[in-house]
Amino acid sequence: MPAAAAGRIPVMSLERLRGSDADRRSLADELTAVYHDIGFAVLVDHGLPEGLLDAVFDMMGTFFALPDEQKRLIDKSTSPYFRGWESVGTEFTNNRPDIREQIDVWSEHPPSDQADGPDYLKLLGPNQWMPDDILPGQQKLALDWFEQLGTLADEVLSLFAVGLGLPPEQFAPTFGRDAMSLTKFINYPATPDGAAGVNAHNDTGFVTLLATGSTSGLQVLDPTGDWIDVPVVPNSFVLNIGEMLQAMTGNYLVATAHRVITSEPRMSAAYFHGPSLGTPLDPIELDQRFVDAVAASERHRSAGFMATKEQTEAGIGDIASTTHTDTYGDQLWNYFSRSYPEMMERHHGK
Repeated sequence: MPAAAAGRIPVMSLERLRGSDADRRSLADELTAVYHDIGFAVLVDHGLPEGLLDAVFDMMGTFFALPDEQKRLIDKSTSPYFRGWESVGTEFTNNRPDIREQIDVWSEHPPSDQADGPDYLKLLGPNQWMPDDILPGQQKLALDWFEQLGTLADEVLSLFAVGLGLPPEQFAPTFGRDAMSLTKFINYPATPDGAAGVNAHNDTGFVTLLATGSTSGLQVLDPTGDWIDVPVVPNSFVLNIGEMLQAMTGNYLVATAHRVITSEPRMSAAYFHGPSLGTPLDPIELDQRFVDAVAASERHRSAGFMATKEQTEAGIGDIASTTHTDTYGDQLWNYFSRSYPEMMERHHGK
């Protein structure tokens, strides 16, 4: 289906975050309404340090221009923790290769010492970093980016909590010592006909903040069933939510399917805010008005989740699973099983 006009993706200012309680309340209500509806917005006035976005895109441009033999110094295929660089077509979404290369940086952890714990604890581990003589300052910049985006994501989560009639700190306790967030530094070549830079999917965690750069290509599945383009706005972040919030709000907030199809080379930097691995996906008790709104909407009642590898093989549609896992860690384990089947088999025998 061709992409339609992008008129439904709102551009929202976060200036009221720094205002009065009434300002924050009105912003929270507006934000929550948007994510009950289309589930995407472009955020401006976010307050991140001037120059941070430019520094990140400069770093990506330098790295992705390197020969592959140097990029392989941080080859993801050598990491049982799925961290590092991967070449175009390595990751699969819905059993189809994504036409992009990327560096994945997850929350830094020592490897788990719980040998008899759940499988998802095997995902805890260190990142891979380029040598400073090849890519100076990459580790410091990436960790600063992680900290700045994590703080902004926490503020967004507090707004969602208020908009849902909950205490602003509602989600804070889920970010314990094994919290797992992710940054993807991404380079897309022009998308071949019939393919996608990244195929249609929902995100996994709480919220995603995406710096899109200056090139369009991100598309969102509108509630009417049309693919619409997300506008490119300088010095902004695109915000969407993941399946954690969908599950925990009983589908009041819905993770919206999205994809990338680009006619020219494109870079972007995505931050996925994830809680501790053991965080349950149990619904939060919400005011009856939110429950009633879900009951009154077929789209919300029937909103699905990303299918597991086994469900996909059994013929369940890409984002048509009626079930989700018990914990965030299990969600991530399913993600890696779907997206990197060969690596999962090599490192974990799964």
